[in-house]
Amino acid sequence: MTVSSAASAASSTSSTSSTSASMGMTSGDFLNLLVSELQNQDPLNATSTTDFINQLTSYANFTEQQSTNASMTSLASSFSSLVTLNSVNYIGHTVEAKTNTAELTNGSATFGYSLSSAASNVAITVSDSSGNVVYSGTGTGTAGSNTFTWDGKTTSGTQLSNGGQYTIAVTATDSAGNSVLNYTTMTGTVTGIDASGSSPSLLVNGVPVSASNIIGVTS
Repeated sequence: MTVSSAASAASSTSSTSSTSASMGMTSGDFLNLLVSELQNQDPLNATSTTDFINQLTSYANFTEQQSTNASMTSLASSFSSLVTLNSVNYIGHTVEAKTNTAELTNGSATFGYSLSSAASNVAITVSDSSGNVVYSGTGTGTAGSNTFTWDGKTTSGTQLSNGGQYTIAVTATDSAGNSVLNYTTMTGTVTGIDASGSSPSLLVNGVPVSASNIIGVTS
């Protein structure tokens, strides 16, 4: 293989911007490769004008992709900052969010659930963070929104300590035995923001909740 063909193969490989970016190649590296090819090409088998133009086109595409990637990174950073700023407005407010987990606060936890139509039977269980069922009972079956405020007591009547996170499970069926459950919710006060992940989360009574899951602000 001639020096020219070897360099051309390397340049062709680098023309795919995503591959080049993953290898850490910069626009300067790309130009150095192109210049090296011109300096070391075989005079008897020089790079054709068409190949040279194709390589210049690849360089143009490569630099354009780099610029686009930088712009997208900047845009993502700005969007994340905007989401964080918007989330700050929730602090101190009581919200209802789509989730099945709540923290036992002041001896109670407020859950909710939405039904697509009236339910004939509604069974509710509450489990601790280890998955152990600590409470089981029944709930209302009204079409639409329903509220269940758990008093923090087990089925046998033992009062549990504040601070633990508990998960509700709702089974709601109509007279034909069909499920009519849409989703479950929890209600609590936003006490802060968790920005450690890829997108900020609201801390609702200590439980991380995405701002996109907030369905209501009550106060």
